[in-house]
Amino acid sequence: MRSHKKKNKIDPVRIITVVISAVLIFIGNRIAVSDRQLLSHPETAARAKVIELTYSYDDNHEDNNYYSTFQYFNAEILSGSHKGEVVESYQQMNSYNDTDERMIRPGDRVILYNYAIGTDLDEWVFGSYARFDNVLVLGIIYLVLLIFLGRGKGINTIIALAYTCLAVFCVFLPAVINGKNIYALTAVVCIFIIVMTLLITNGASEKSLCTMLGCGAGVLSAAILSFIFDRWMHLSGIIDEHSIYIKLLDSEKGINLRALIFAMITIGAMGAVMDVAMDIASSLYEIKYHAPQISRKELFKSGLNIGRDVMGTMANTLVLAYIGSSLCNIILRVSYAGSIMELVNTESIAVELLQAITGSLGILLTIPLTALLSCAVYNGRSRHASESKD
Repeated sequence: MRSHKKKNKIDPVRIITVVISAVLIFIGNRIAVSDRQLLSHPETAARAKVIELTYSYDDNHEDNNYYSTFQYFNAEILSGSHKGEVVESYQQMNSYNDTDERMIRPGDRVILYNYAIGTDLDEWVFGSYARFDNVLVLGIIYLVLLIFLGRGKGINTIIALAYTCLAVFCVFLPAVINGKNIYALTAVVCIFIIVMTLLITNGASEKSLCTMLGCGAGVLSAAILSFIFDRWMHLSGIIDEHSIYIKLLDSEKGINLRALIFAMITIGAMGAVMDVAMDIASSLYEIKYHAPQISRKELFKSGLNIGRDVMGTMANTLVLAYIGSSLCNIILRVSYAGSIMELVNTESIAVELLQAITGSLGILLTIPLTALLSCAVYNGRSRHASESKD
C-alpha cells in the first residue's frame, strides 16, 4: 500500500488530465458541430433594465370572463446589438396565463424579445425577468464554500464539474442535435466523465482505480438493463411534448428518441453510481490501511455492509430526484388518469419508473462489484509490498 500521508507537491497526473481533457473537449466540440453551428439563429432576445412605467390599460370581456392587462414601460437595453438604446415595451397579463408573476417595476432587470427583427419597426415585448444573475450569485456562493471547506479538493472538484458540464453541453448535446449515434456518444461521454473526474479529484491511486472499475461496471449494468427493457416495453420515445418538438428538428439524420431514453437513464444513473463506488472503495482503502492483516473475505464483507448502509439512502435519492424533476408531468398524468393501470402504462410514467428502477439496480450491482474489485486490488498491492519487503 502506498503512503497514507498527504502530499503537498503538485500532482503531475492531475495536470496532465486537465490538459488532455481540455484538448479532448475541444476536438469533440469541433466534431460535434461540424455539420451545423448551434446558437447561430438571429438574435431576438436582450437583457434590459426597466426605467419607468408609462401607462397601462385593461381589456375586459364580460361575455366570456376574459380579461387582459397591458403595462407599457421604457427600458434600457443592456446587451446585444441594441445595447444602450431606450425602447418601449409592454407586459401582458391575461386570464389564460393567470400566474403569480408580478407586474414589473422600475429598476427590474428583464428579458425583452424583438419579434419584428429584420424590419424597420422594432417591437419589443416583455418575455421574463432576468433570473440568471440571481442564479450566478448562488453559484458563486457554492463555489466559494466549496473552496473554503474543501481547499485543494474543492478546487479540483470545481475543475471536474466544469469539464463535466462542457462535455455534456459542448460535445454531447451538439452531437445529438446533429444526428450522431446516441448510444456511442453516451458510452464515450460516460467513460470520459468517470475517468476525468476521478483522476482530477483523487489522482492516480488505488481508490481511483477501484472506483473507476466499480462505477464502470455499475453504469454498464444500468445501460444494458435500459437497452433490454426498452425493447421489452415497446417504447416509442414520445414521452412528452418536448419529444415531438425534438422529432421535428431539421436534423439530416434525425434524432433517435428511444436512444435518448437510453442516454437519460445511463447518464442519470452515473452520478449516483460513482458516489456509491467511491464510498465503498475509499472505505475499504481505509480499513486495509489501518488493518493490513485483514483477510480478503472479511474485507469483502465489510464492503457489503458499507454498501448496505449507503444503498438505502442513495436509491431513495435517485428515485426522489427523478420524481422531483418530473413532478409537473406526474401531477398532470395523475389528474387525468382514470385508473392506476392506465397511469402506470402511460409511456411517460413507464419511462420514469424505468429510470428509477434501472438506476437503483445499477447502484445495487455496483456495491458487490466495487467491493470485489477493491479486495483484489488492495490485497494484491499489499501482498506485492510484503514480498518486496521480504
